[in-house]
Amino acid sequence: MDVKKYLDSTYLKTPEQAGLTVEENTEVVRLAVAEAIHEDFKLIMIRPEMVVLAREMVVAANSRLLVGTVIDFPEGRSNLKAKIIEAQAAIENGADDLDFVCNYTAFKNGEVELVKEEILEGTRLGLANFKTVKWIIEVAALTEKEIIQLSALIKNVVMLHFEENQYASVFVKSSTGFYKTKDGKPNGATLPTITMMIENASPLSIKAAGGVRTFEEAMEMISLGVKRIGTSGAKAIADKQSSINEY
Repeated sequence: MDVKKYLDSTYLKTPEQAGLTVEENTEVVRLAVAEAIHEDFKLIMIRPEMVVLAREMVVAANSRLLVGTVIDFPEGRSNLKAKIIEAQAAIENGADDLDFVCNYTAFKNGEVELVKEEILEGTRLGLANFKTVKWIIEVAALTEKEIIQLSALIKNVVMLHFEENQYASVFVKSSTGFYKTKDGKPNGATLPTITMMIENASPLSIKAAGGVRTFEEAMEMISLGVKRIGTSGAKAIADKQSSINEY
């Protein structure tokens, strides 16, 4: 089992968040894409404004690396029209994967029909353009009951409106990695939350994101059944597997 085939190498900081100029931050993205190409990771996950750069680099390298981006990141509170416009632009710019932030705040407030509509329309747009669609539910913002309910809601919308052969192209994803928690609590994937997601979103696949930084953590997630891992530590995870395989 090659862990690299599970890794969505991720860099989603703005220049302000990174404490860099626009030019310096663009160079960080460029290096991240180059590393992902060299390491043969599954995907590079970057912000929408970097998709064109990443696609150009992938084409120039004749690489099979996928290019992914985030939609309505990181809070997911934009209206459906704004989400769709952003996703359409990402498609036109060459993105392979669209990681939408689900409007989990609306869900928590009981606006279930609003959430169902964005799941339906966002998924429809992605699948119509042969893209992989992932819905980020932001587990750290949810109770255990809400994690179960929102995972099941996404599954039910997809199963009601799309064909079985399309299910593999729709994921439920744990986290943005940018949610601010209190008292040092995890803001991303944990074994209990991922287990709940798998149990309630199946047959859709799960992407574990936020907090997976070591080879051991990655293997735990894979053993549970996740199909993708979003991580800023992809190189360290891959290097650890390589060092183990040398013995």
